[in-house]
Amino acid sequence: MPTASASIFFPSPPPYPPPAILTKNPSRCHVIPRMSLNQSPSTGPKRSSSASSSSSSLLASITNLLWGPSLPPGLLIATVRTAWETTWQLMMAQLAPSDTSGTYTRPISQFRATKISANNLHLYVGLPCPWAHRTLIVRALKGLENAVPVSIAGPGSDGSWEFREKPKAENETLNPGLDKANGCRTLKEVYRMKRGGYNGRSTVPMLWDAEKKEVLCNESFDIIEIFNSGLNELAENPELDLSPPLLKRKIEEWNSIIYPNVNNGVYRCGFAQSQKAYDKAVEDLFSTLDLLDDHLGHSRYLCGENLTLADVCLFTTLIRFDLVYNVLFKCTKKKLLEYDNLHGYMRDIYQIPKVSATCNFTAIMDGYYKTLFPLNPGSIRPTIPTSCYHEALSVPSERRSLPFLGRIEQVSA
Repeated sequence: MPTASASIFFPSPPPYPPPAILTKNPSRCHVIPRMSLNQSPSTGPKRSSSASSSSSSLLASITNLLWGPSLPPGLLIATVRTAWETTWQLMMAQLAPSDTSGTYTRPISQFRATKISANNLHLYVGLPCPWAHRTLIVRALKGLENAVPVSIAGPGSDGSWEFREKPKAENETLNPGLDKANGCRTLKEVYRMKRGGYNGRSTVPMLWDAEKKEVLCNESFDIIEIFNSGLNELAENPELDLSPPLLKRKIEEWNSIIYPNVNNGVYRCGFAQSQKAYDKAVEDLFSTLDLLDDHLGHSRYLCGENLTLADVCLFTTLIRFDLVYNVLFKCTKKKLLEYDNLHGYMRDIYQIPKVSATCNFTAIMDGYYKTLFPLNPGSIRPTIPTSCYHEALSVPSERRSLPFLGRIEQVSA
């Protein structure tokens, strides 16, 4: 979602492995100007509610005088529609760059890392972002909360990531707040502090060296691999391995399917700028969800009986599916709730100790519905589906009884 001078939380992580895949399909979440028609210039005074009301009354009086209770003349409607479609195309070009067919294409991650020093690390995230959510889950499961402090940014009025204290709602453990490492007002300011400066996209997640004042990595899969096996001397749960050597190839195979068709697939649907691009993205998305649902009918997790990084990467998209992607991104063919195995699998992961605490549904919905102006001009946030309530997600899935039949050959389908 990007331009070099902008920044927003919607991402781009590649599946995982093959370096070729990571190079072509980089990942991360960046924040882009909100571009709201109600947004006042940052240097100008805000309009008062009374002034806004007066303007609305005046507009209503003029339109009533011109054509009474009837619809505006057809020529006016056509003119406004053409103007809006042109403006939408311009905004979408900035929000979600596309190729000549109108297919959304992701920029590459600028900061990559496989090994880092374990000292003075700090993690920057945004709660709406599925790529940043991955890092929060692995950080929690490995017991790295004390070793790797976190600062949580939220979308500002212009859509960029900013740090501002916000009261916690009931049952929420993670909430947007202040920059605990540098005291900056925005994430862009943090990036600019790196040696040599930086004026590119300011994305989450981002791993920061608090001592050297350096950006270490902003590629989500690199970060979760580092958290999984690179910081065991600091982890409270070092014995947990979400990417054991014997399963690495299977993890790579699953990620090579899940990333382009599901993780990035929902964005290809939502940010498509042509009917052809949208139709292709929808077909890829739901054929892959069908494949996954079938596979999970005989396997508790993607690679067998144990949770892996592939499951973490899939989960952060699934947990947002009925909340956001089904509606806002036009992924309307089926709800996740209609997939018995996928929905049970998602609940199974949600119920793993510490995972649910990383899910802030209010922040997720606000981050999409109130920030992506070209997709939701009114910025109205719909109500949370009852199937996404904590109580509903906490209903046991009974997936523990599933035998693992090892039929990973379906990955090549």
